Amino acid sequence: MQFKEKKAIYIQIADRITDNILSKRWKEEERIPSVREMAVDMEVNPNTIARTYGYLQDKQIINNKRGIGYFVASNAIDLTIDTKRQDFIKNELPLFFKSLDLLGMELGAIETLYKEYRNAAGGDFVPDRQ
Repeated sequence: MQFKEKKAIYIQIADRITDNILSKRWKEEERIPSVREMAVDMEVNPNTIARTYGYLQDKQIINNKRGIGYFVASNAIDLTIDTKRQDFIKNELPLFFKSLDLLGMELGAIETLYKEYRNAAGGDFVPDRQ
């Protein structure tokens, strides 16, 4: 996994885990990789994964069954959506709005691009240049 400098590594790993939950790669109440397994997979120190798992436990997205391992919580999808939505509104949306203002763009143009993105079938989204 390639990490970005501007965001803590444990948060980036938590984002990947929550993406796996939202995409249903990891289903609710399913066991997830152990700290050591995940550390090997992510090529990071096990302490980083332990911190990630602690963070996700605090958010009640995963839980630890002592002696068995970590599991996706039964309501993890709803909690993950809520957490990611709050993070988006607090951290990403202000930057998005600033970019719109700096580029002189209107929300209507973004709505059109978003509809094109949602309708794109299978391939990477490439907006039409206007």
